[in-house]
Amino acid sequence: MLWHRLRFLPHLEPKFPCQNAELIIRPLLIKFMKEKTSKKTLVIGASENPSRYSYKAINRLRSSGHEVVAIGRRSGLVNDITIQTGLPDLEGIDTVTMYVNPKIQKEVYESYILGLKPKRIIFNPGTENPAFIQRAKEAGIITEIACTLVMLSIDEY
Repeated sequence: MLWHRLRFLPHLEPKFPCQNAELIIRPLLIKFMKEKTSKKTLVIGASENPSRYSYKAINRLRSSGHEVVAIGRRSGLVNDITIQTGLPDLEGIDTVTMYVNPKIQKEVYESYILGLKPKRIIFNPGTENPAFIQRAKEAGIITEIACTLVMLSIDEY
């Protein structure tokens, strides 16, 4: 977070009039940063299996302060996130992160995702789909071929 970066730059650290001011300011700064950067994310291809990358992404997104909606083949639970099946009515999706292969994308999710009008779609390794990427770009949606977990780990999400 920004606060941790600032502490290594002493000339930029705020000078507080009392020693306890940091205890008051820091939680407010953290709350502000989370609200400012939180992106409602739809994880497509969610799984309850802890060895699956979709499972890891859901946990990392939640720990980073993002609201998460998960869709998978089977209903289930990843900590406090319910994995839904089908094509639920959703609003306000900022990012869709894909964990399903291109064939399933076309058969099941492509028109659904375009109808949600997200700001961006992340195609994780193995989910790259040039035809879908082109249609998304034509619809004004930002597309990225990237790994959600890596993006989160380097603060580029």
